[in-house]
Amino acid sequence: MEERVEMQDEVCDLPVKFRDTVILDPRVFRYTARITGMPNALIHHRHFTPSCEPYRAYAAATNEQVLAEFHASESGLTDHEVRLRLMKYGNNEFLTHRRRTAAVQLLSKFANPLVLVLLLITGISWALGDAISAILVGAMAVISVLLSFSEEYRAGKEAEKLKSLVHTTSTVIRHGTAREVRIAEIVPGDIIELIAGDIVPADVRILQCKDLFINQAALTGESFPAEKCCEPLHPKDCIVTELHNIGFMGSSVVSGTARAIVLRTGLLTQFGAIAKELAEAEPETSFDRGIRELTTMMLRLMAALVVVIFAINALTKGSLLEALLFALAVAVGLTPEMLPMVVALNLSKGAIAMAKKKVIVKHIDSIQNFGAMDVLCTDKTGTLTLDKIVLERSCDVSGKQDEHVLREAYINSEYQTGLRGLLDRTILQHEKLDVHGLTKIDEIPFDFSRKIMSVIVAMEGKHRLIAKGAPEEIFKRCTHYVLDGKTHAITNERLRFLEKEEEALSAEGFRVLAVAVREEPMTRTAFSRGDERALTLIGYLAFLDPPKPTAKETIAALRDLGVAVKILTGDNAIVTKKICGDVGLDIEGFLTGDAVEQLTDEELRLKTEHVTVFARLSPIQKERVVTAMRANGHTVGYMGDGINDAPALKAADVGISVQNAVDIAKESADFILLQKSLVVLNEGILEGRRTFANILKYIRMGTSSSFGNMLSMTGASILLPFLPMLPIQVLLNNFLYDLSQLAIPTDEIDPDATREPRQWHVSSIRRFMLVFGPLSSLFDFLTFGVLWWLLPNAPDAFHTGWFLESLCTQALVIHVIRTQKIPFLESRPSTLLLVSSILLAVIGCIIPFSALAGAFHFVMPSLTSLLAIALIIAVYLAAAQAVKQWYVRRYGYG
Repeated sequence: MEERVEMQDEVCDLPVKFRDTVILDPRVFRYTARITGMPNALIHHRHFTPSCEPYRAYAAATNEQVLAEFHASESGLTDHEVRLRLMKYGNNEFLTHRRRTAAVQLLSKFANPLVLVLLLITGISWALGDAISAILVGAMAVISVLLSFSEEYRAGKEAEKLKSLVHTTSTVIRHGTAREVRIAEIVPGDIIELIAGDIVPADVRILQCKDLFINQAALTGESFPAEKCCEPLHPKDCIVTELHNIGFMGSSVVSGTARAIVLRTGLLTQFGAIAKELAEAEPETSFDRGIRELTTMMLRLMAALVVVIFAINALTKGSLLEALLFALAVAVGLTPEMLPMVVALNLSKGAIAMAKKKVIVKHIDSIQNFGAMDVLCTDKTGTLTLDKIVLERSCDVSGKQDEHVLREAYINSEYQTGLRGLLDRTILQHEKLDVHGLTKIDEIPFDFSRKIMSVIVAMEGKHRLIAKGAPEEIFKRCTHYVLDGKTHAITNERLRFLEKEEEALSAEGFRVLAVAVREEPMTRTAFSRGDERALTLIGYLAFLDPPKPTAKETIAALRDLGVAVKILTGDNAIVTKKICGDVGLDIEGFLTGDAVEQLTDEELRLKTEHVTVFARLSPIQKERVVTAMRANGHTVGYMGDGINDAPALKAADVGISVQNAVDIAKESADFILLQKSLVVLNEGILEGRRTFANILKYIRMGTSSSFGNMLSMTGASILLPFLPMLPIQVLLNNFLYDLSQLAIPTDEIDPDATREPRQWHVSSIRRFMLVFGPLSSLFDFLTFGVLWWLLPNAPDAFHTGWFLESLCTQALVIHVIRTQKIPFLESRPSTLLLVSSILLAVIGCIIPFSALAGAFHFVMPSLTSLLAIALIIAVYLAAAQAVKQWYVRRYGYG
């Protein structure tokens, strides 16, 4: 431990409040990695977790105290100090996800358990001298891998590597001079300068500012830019939205200027804390879990019955080698080896279809989850709303529309010379008014202490002071108000009335500004804050990020698709309730971030079932809510575009972001919408359900066919004095059958299959297998009896007959299983599926009559046996349809 203590001593001069969480010298990480066995990256992620609490001390400290804490000054650090701090704190950056190379992606496909089984059988067959069998099995494995890889790789190329969120350089004071430096080289204690349009490059404490508004929506979900100040504060709650003199990495300066000192960099910023969460292992999605459970079930069944079949044949037929080769061939026949390929083809087709509908698929496996999604969690801002502040009302003190109020506010915004904030620009863009020709006399700039901005103009033979600002500040300065064209004095009773009207607007979710005026003699030309008194209140301006016109009908459409919409936002409860009401979203329950924080995971699981809206959530709280819903068995989608959405995007089964989202959100998402709208989700969900329906067709076919073959092979091994089919014939049968299934991704989908979420239920697949597997086995045994009766003591003829029956029933029954309706009459397959299934059955029937018959040990069947086989096939297909109709009535077809 001596080495570790020595290392810690090297950095003991760091700021006290920072020391426990700062990124230390890289050598410390190397040492810790050695003694714990953990990679450096995990040391970063798990041992140095920042919290918001230390920011409270920085917010409360004076400028001098903060500078002293970091051994810094207004003139900035020296180059030597920067080099030392870079060693101690590390670069201002964090780990990013590296995309796997094509070679790695290709090799990973061979790690699939189904492919590994085929490769093992290929090697054993080759070692035993059965070259044809080895080639057939190897070809199945390679075809499956190559098609699966090519489709997934092509889909993955749709989304290129995304750039880092922050800009390349920032303005920093070094040696008393402003200079541009790479953001990665910024260290705690650096003095930075910010202007409108800048991205805040680290977590900072603001030292000086003028008219500073910062957009923190990506981090907090707030609808409006946050006003920032430089005075010491004592926030009641240590949350991002209450720290008005702290700027956070990744937020952007909307207006104003500032000088600030860097508090935290890299992984220790609030942005970095989210990045660390994203660096953890990807959660298993419902699709991944379903495939894994299905594969495990099939491999267990296969292993058990193959051993049984080998043992029976070895004991009854006398040849160990023949029994082993037959068991290996049966293993191939029982393995749904084309599952990865069929899944990849279906997903790739879905990805291409979704791209045409303005949905880019980043993670192709998530398409099925899109269709299975039964809960969609979404942020409010920009999804339900336009993500654009508009002036919704200009009204008098009673709430009635009043254009005079708008005109006075317009003059105020037009004639001010300071930096125009977002609300000023909104007023000027709302309606073009002719206010030119007025003479500006003076102005009283906005500041954070009084939250008012006033201009004085000459109009109508007088000087008029026009003030607009926070209602509570305007009220303090008013002695009169105007209503219905008459001026009235403000009494205590009337003041309560005025405040109530303003509160009513706020309760509707509006951001409210009050407008007041005062007439001044023409002789005055200079004004100050003290002149903002004895004002006359004329009315209010109400601003809102309004709901999208399409939001209401889209939410109704999602409801019809069986998808429940839940709102997870960082914005306040009042605004959120207002928007939800406007878009027709029924609020069953409401929960704030503070309440979420008090709940255990189990309590939160129960709450999420009955809560529609979650407000004032932190990024980690959003992730907790999503995880709780998934724990309840839901397939959860999350739609968001901000830094604060990234953990939830990653935790969800389906992460959905948009083209103009911050990069960390896009990096975490499975889908990127080319336009931020719930409308495009409808088609995405339907495409996901179509994809799932076709995958399910293959799985039902593969599992029931494989299980039926297991039973048939086991029974035949006991009843027959010879093998029911030679190993090479089993492999050929399986190869032709698999080729016929490759057209499933092109198949048509019944409308019923897309009306509600379709989720993985291995129990449902197992039940289907246990019904239809024995049914196919029953007709196999019927075939055995007929062939034994027609062809006694003729193994080659028996092999040929069962090969024909087995291949034709497997290739043609897909038309029964593909739909819950009557095939061809009520539901038609795609042309390609129809042609491929019939063509492969015909090819199989031709082989015994061709020159290839000898290579596969076939003999030409008699007309009698052909007619008997044709009759058995027809009766089997009719029986399968009858059993399916019973199954649908009893269990449904989901």
